[in-house]
This record gives sequence, C-alpha cells and structure tokens, in this order.
Amino acid sequence: MAVDIAQGNARGIASIYNSAVAAYAIAAAWEIGALDELHRARTLDTADFARRAGLDPQSTTGLFRAMAAVGLVRRDDAVVHTLDAFDEMYRNKSFFHWLSRGSAELFQQIPAVLRTENRTGDYYRRDPAAIAYACREIDQVTYAPTFWAAMGRVDFPFTRVADLGCGSGARLMQVLDRYPGTTGVGVDIAQPSIEVARKEAHEAGFAGRAEFVQGDVLRLEPRPEYADVELLTCFMMGHDFWPRENCVATLRRLREVFPAARRLLIGDATRTALPDTELPVFTLGFELGHDLMGTFLPTVEDWEPVFAEGGWELVRTNRIALTVGEVIFELA
Repeated sequence: MAVDIAQGNARGIASIYNSAVAAYAIAAAWEIGALDELHRARTLDTADFARRAGLDPQSTTGLFRAMAAVGLVRRDDAVVHTLDAFDEMYRNKSFFHWLSRGSAELFQQIPAVLRTENRTGDYYRRDPAAIAYACREIDQVTYAPTFWAAMGRVDFPFTRVADLGCGSGARLMQVLDRYPGTTGVGVDIAQPSIEVARKEAHEAGFAGRAEFVQGDVLRLEPRPEYADVELLTCFMMGHDFWPRENCVATLRRLREVFPAARRLLIGDATRTALPDTELPVFTLGFELGHDLMGTFLPTVEDWEPVFAEGGWELVRTNRIALTVGEVIFELA
C-alpha cells in the first residue's frame, strides 16, 4: 500500500512538472502554426512540418511529446494524432500563450518580484507584443459575443470610435469593418503593439480609416484626433485604472479628453472568489500575475459605484464570467 501511495505521489508530481513543460509547448506550437495544422487535419507528421517550416525536426517532435505526456495527443514516433482533450486545449491556447510567452519573464522572476524592497518603479517585465498576440484571441473566446450585443444597443449614430489599450488593433478594425462609414483611433502604451497595429491595418485596407497613437490611457491629454470621438471602447485593461481614487480620476479625464463621447464600453476581468481546487484555465495565472505586478483587481461590486463619481452613467452590467470574472459595462 505504501509503495502504491508513493508511486501515485510520484506520478502526480511528474504530472505537475510535465504540465508546465506542455504549457510552453502549446504556446510555441500555436505560434509556429503547427497547432492550427493539427487541429485542421487531426494528424500531423512533425518531421515533415519541421522541414516545410524550416525548423529543427527533433525539437518540433519534442513539443508534441510534451503534449502527449499530458494526454492531449497520441504519438507514433514523429506522427501525432489528436485525442479527446485536444479540442478543449485548442480553444484555450491563447491563455497558454499569455502565460508562457507574454508573461514568462514575470513568472521567472517571482523570487525577486516578491521582495518588497524591489517592488518600486518598473520592477517587472512582460512582452507586450506577445500579450497583444494572445489577447486578440482571448477577446474572441471571452468578450466578443457580449461586446457585439452591447454594440447593437448603442442608440445613436456614430462616425468615429476610439479603442483604448488597443493592442494590435483587432477590435478597432472589426468595428470599422462592421460600420463602413466610421473612422477610428487606437491608443496603446506599448510601441511594439502600435507598430503591429499600423502594419495590420495597412494590410487589411484600413490605413485611411484607422490611426494608432502611442499613449498612456491613464494619463491622456487632449489631441485633435480625440475631439470628435463619439464611442469609446476599452478592453482588458480596466483594472489598470485602479485603485479607486485613480479610477475615478481616469474616468473623469476620459470625459475631458473625449468631449464628444456618448458611450463607453469597458470590458475586463474582475477578482473571482472560486475555491482553490476549482479554478478554471487562466484564472490562477491572471490573478497571481497581477498580484505580482502590484495591480489591484476590482470585483464587479467595486466597479459599479465609481462610474457616477467619474462622470458616467451605468446603463448595463453584462457578466460573462468564463474564466476570470469577465464583465462588460455599458456607460453613457
């Protein structure tokens, strides 16, 4: 009995370790295109894929060995086949990318980040381009259906929109695509994200309708590009508005910087209260990551009272709550 328990414990610990390796493998396989190809075909010759993509074949096969170790695929040497759990992993692949590509350095430096003496200034680093890459799909998985429903409830015509914290510009371009008579401006603090957004807008044919400005959403100053914006969107960065007094100040500043704005849609994660052993994918990484960054994560109940004080009327609260207490607030 003692031997069985010891062996079971050893397998459990190995599973923790192998899952950590598999998380990196999932993110990498998605970024190089192998995960998408396997999802379409349900089988993949990793050696052939490596040859076509100019990759090291042994390392490429190793990515899928890591996935086989945690029951996502079955491997016949270099040829892999999907198993039942693969599709659920594939649906959540952007969360793995957020963790192991976008936030890798933050988690790598946990021992240093924990020390209070180090928690001043820019004491951590993440990869903003990788975060933007992941968040584009995270948005589609979590927020998109509720966002478009909220857009359908906008009860006035608009011709200009601004997306705050625009990342790679996907949301802004989607709005411009659905509303052909509109123009827009995206604002993001990360220059690499702005460069990606400009490139993709040009390639998608939006160069004449979309512009992108580097700026800190929390400290915006009036600009000519902002003066006639009627609709504001801000997704996956609302928690950066906090703590409370800063949030109120930011909301008031948005009223000043965008004087023509009639609607603000804020979509973001909120602090959850789930049992430790029942956390879905992403919740633990997101909440621990923001604790390490010293970022306060408000609850929905924290959010709702601040809007009036910040000069906005809360029209509707849309609770999504798929992984990290996602919510969209419709403000007038």
